[in-house]
Amino acid sequence: MKALARLLVLVLLAGLSLQLYFIARIALMAVVNPESTAFQRSDAWQVATHTGTLKWRQQWMPYDQISDHLKRAIITSEDASFTVHEGVDMQALEKAWEKNARAEELAAQAMSRLAEGKSKSPALKAPKIIGGSTITQQLAKNLFLSGERTLPRKAQELLLTLMLETLLSKQRILEIYINNVEWGEGVFGAEAAAQHYYRKPAARLSAYEAARLAVMLPRPKYFETRPSSGYLASRARTITARMSGVDVP
Repeated sequence: MKALARLLVLVLLAGLSLQLYFIARIALMAVVNPESTAFQRSDAWQVATHTGTLKWRQQWMPYDQISDHLKRAIITSEDASFTVHEGVDMQALEKAWEKNARAEELAAQAMSRLAEGKSKSPALKAPKIIGGSTITQQLAKNLFLSGERTLPRKAQELLLTLMLETLLSKQRILEIYINNVEWGEGVFGAEAAAQHYYRKPAARLSAYEAARLAVMLPRPKYFETRPSSGYLASRARTITARMSGVDVP
């Protein structure tokens, strides 16, 4: 029993040490720009493994040198309540939960029909999982965590989200997010994205150009190869129309 107790104490101390490390890292980000994120390093390594070439385009731009159009577009598209929530948008999570539950129900019904011979569909698509994550949650995940979906990882994401919201301003959170988010294979941050897609600096993006970039964010590599996507154009027009009513930090 004593050995088990010592083991539990060591595990607790290790967990506490890890959280203190995260707190120190995030506090430092208030004044020091992060050089890279866990997601960037993992993605660059995977691309290099498959292609033999390290692809990494990124140039940090200060907050005031990034188009306000892009800031508004990202908030409109990704997290409409960004400036008012405290890291987690419960309404968005509830809607995502309902949509995911409905998608799983439809998938189960399709499987049942197939098993009963009432459907001849050769293949069934897995239900699309909708996350409901805020910009702060996405930043927490990209900065420090792997892409696996487990309960401990999600719990750590929520802790990191609270740390980010406590130690950094909304403006700083958005600045770090925009400068590190992926916009294509080896394309990270607003400046690299603006140069890659429009051959202009991020400060000069138009409202529609910014909206197209924002719409790409959930699936940047997919849309990078489909620049003529009808959905991309239509959704960008919708985001452009909504941007005027959005405040930026």
